[in-house]
Amino acid sequence: MLAAPGRTAAQQPSAGASATRGAPSAARDSVAALARAQLGRRYLFGGTDPARGFDCSGFTRYLMRAMGVQLPRTAREQAAAGREVPRDPARLRVGDLLTFGRGGRITHVGVYVGGGRYIHASSYAGRIVESRLDRRESSLVRAWMGVRRLIAEGDTTAAVAAR
Repeated sequence: MLAAPGRTAAQQPSAGASATRGAPSAARDSVAALARAQLGRRYLFGGTDPARGFDCSGFTRYLMRAMGVQLPRTAREQAAAGREVPRDPARLRVGDLLTFGRGGRITHVGVYVGGGRYIHASSYAGRIVESRLDRRESSLVRAWMGVRRLIAEGDTTAAVAAR
């Protein structure tokens, strides 16, 4: 389900209840469209809005807040939100959160927009960018570590956003 605006999932009715209704594919498309509308916006450590800039978790939090989902602030905390999905490119859905890091530690997050691509706030590029998921890990590219689904697959609601 979508968390009602201003409420965390812990403050929501049971997972079977629905706070907001809408087709999952429409919700996923809305997240992707909003993410694409932010391309080129400035990177700002700790940033949470388009006027000043975003960091990675501020960006994904902004996107999900527009859908009525309250996410935690950090990439590490967001890596526990929603439902875990196997790290398999064939199972990804538009709107899934992708987590990245090193040494088992989550340090970065972005949103999957389809076609093997994701949008994220890049500190290296200094802006919101779209990148290929199959990029090789390097000192600048963190390893893809996991997937979190916030928009449910087979029903008309979104998944619970936070534990």
